Amino acid sequence: MVVADLHVHTTNSDGQLTLETVPGAADEAGVEVVAITDHDRLHPELDEPIVERNGTTIIHGIELRVEAGDHRLDLLGYAAERTDRLTALTERLQTNRIERAQKIIERVEERTDATLSVELSPGVGRPHIARAIAESSAPYDYGEAFEELIGDGGPCYVSREIPSFEEGTAILQEACSIVGLAHPFRYDDPQAALDRASELDAVEIPYPYGHEVDCGPAEQLAAEADLLVTGGSDAHEATVGIAGLDGEQYRAVEAAL
Repeated sequence: MVVADLHVHTTNSDGQLTLETVPGAADEAGVEVVAITDHDRLHPELDEPIVERNGTTIIHGIELRVEAGDHRLDLLGYAAERTDRLTALTERLQTNRIERAQKIIERVEERTDATLSVELSPGVGRPHIARAIAESSAPYDYGEAFEELIGDGGPCYVSREIPSFEEGTAILQEACSIVGLAHPFRYDDPQAALDRASELDAVEIPYPYGHEVDCGPAEQLAAEADLLVTGGSDAHEATVGIAGLDGEQYRAVEAAL
C-alpha cells in the first residue's frame, strides 16, 4: 500500500493539481504524504519544508535537471528551504524557461501558421506548448507535437539552461534535507545515472515506468551505499499514489527529514 507519494507535480510547473486539490487527491488514493516536486521551481505558497493541509502531510520539494557529463539527470530535493543560492538558481532557470518558450512558440507558429495560446510565466515548459499546439489549428495532437515539432532535435526545439551536476547537487544539499536521483531507469544509460546517485542521499525506486524494469541494480546500490529509497508516481495529472513508498519505507525517509 502506498503511504507516501514523493514525486508529484502541480500547476506550478507542468502538472494539473494545485496545492488546494492535493489533499483531496491524496485522500482519494489513501495516501498520507505527498511531496510536491515541481520542475526547477519551488512552490510559492509553501513557506515551510513540511506542512499539514487537510490531513495530508505535504513535503516541499523540487525536481532539478542537471548536466552530468554526457548525461542529463533529474535530482529530487526534499524539505526545501529558500536559501539565497537556491532562490537565485530557480529564478534564473525560470527566466530562461520563459525566454525559451517564446522562441519555441515563434518557431511553431512560423512553421504551422497557427496561433498558440500559452501563458509565458514561471513554470512554463514544453508540455504547455504541446497542449496549446493540440488545441490550435495545427494538425498535431499532444504526442505528435513532441514527436514532430518540439521534441529533442525537432525542427522547433530550443535548448534551455541546465546547471551542472556539481552546482545543482551543492545547492540542493544546502537547501534540502534529502537529495536523490529520480527514476534511474528512464535514462539512456541507467548504470551511469546510478553511479552518480552514489554521491547523493537517496535513489528513487518505486516508479511507474510503464513497462517491466529490473530495479535490482538500484536496490543493490541503495544497500551498498547506504542510500535512502524514495518513490513516487511522477504525477502530472490529478491522480496520486500510482507508485510510492509503503509505511516502513517512508519511516526511514521521515527520520531523515
